[in-house]
Amino acid sequence: MNFQQRKQIILDVVEKKGTVEVKELSEILETSEITVRRDLALLSDKGLIYRTHGGAMKIALSKDPFTFIHKASLNADRKDHICEIAARQIVDGDVIFLDCGSTLFRLCPFIKEKKIKVITNSLPVLYELINSQVSINLIGGEVDAERQAVHGEIAKEHIARYKATKAFIGVDGISLSTGLSANSEKEASIALSMAKSAQKVFLLCDSSKLEKEKYFPFAPLSMVDTLITDFEADKKILNRYREKFEVLN
Repeated sequence: MNFQQRKQIILDVVEKKGTVEVKELSEILETSEITVRRDLALLSDKGLIYRTHGGAMKIALSKDPFTFIHKASLNADRKDHICEIAARQIVDGDVIFLDCGSTLFRLCPFIKEKKIKVITNSLPVLYELINSQVSINLIGGEVDAERQAVHGEIAKEHIARYKATKAFIGVDGISLSTGLSANSEKEASIALSMAKSAQKVFLLCDSSKLEKEKYFPFAPLSMVDTLITDFEADKKILNRYREKFEVLN
């Protein structure tokens, strides 16, 4: 069976069931789970499905706009690897800040059963964790419809009222020469506020963003305590980052 045939079957199953696991698709298609995962990655990159941890979801089932879902689906295997590592840093009783990045959103399935408090400006994170063991504190302020996140001065004031054990933030770029950078001043300000009010800062960043400089440099590398990245990161680059902070991959 070629990819086009498998593609049609996968889309039919997802359309009919809403969500489906890799193992089930492997049995239906009579092929390996590795092949199924590769097919799902291709379909999510085309925006035809939303890639979940362990399977796939129909786009229409998500409460989030297509643009956010599509971004969250890109490099799903890398992001899930990062999130598995990040989840191991979180223990019952933690109070954590969770920003609105697409990688941060994919952390949700890994922490649903933890007895923790999450302070977040992300509406997708709220939707994902609302019926879980996690206690949620939603940051108030102006809603950015495209990003499905809350920003603004009121949001920063809200964050400053609390102290967290850990902050989990994302960036659009990080480099040894300019530090952390973002495509938006709004998102940078939220990350800065969260870092300021947390005992420890974890930066979740896939390898495509390493040694990249974006529109708005906003913080030095010293703001980060631990960088969590994926298995495709260049070892030479990681060794240079390890001189600045802890690196997990």
